[in-house]
Amino acid sequence: MYRPMRERDIEKYFRLQIKKRGGLALKFVSPEFSGVPDRLILMKDKVPFFVEFKRPGGKLSARQEYVIRQFEALGIKVLIIDSINKCNDELQTL
Repeated sequence: MYRPMRERDIEKYFRLQIKKRGGLALKFVSPEFSGVPDRLILMKDKVPFFVEFKRPGGKLSARQEYVIRQFEALGIKVLIIDSINKCNDELQTL
C-alpha cells in the first residue's frame, strides 16, 4: 500500500543526515514569534542556517513566507525542503 511521504519523515531523514556529518539539527520553537522555520542547523566551520520542512507539494503559510523574508534580509539562510531528493541535493552542498 502506497503512503505519501510525510513532513516528519523528511525532517527525520534530514536530521539523521546532519547528525552523521557531526552537526546538530535543533528543533526551533519561538512561542512569542510564530512562523519560524522548523530546525536550526549547526555544523563545525559552517554558518548556521534554518530549515523549513513541508510534505511534498506543501505550501508555506503567509506568516512563514514573511518570517523567511525577514531572516533572509538579515543574511540568514533558510532552506525549504519538501522531499528526500531535495534533502540530498542540499546535503551535497554542506
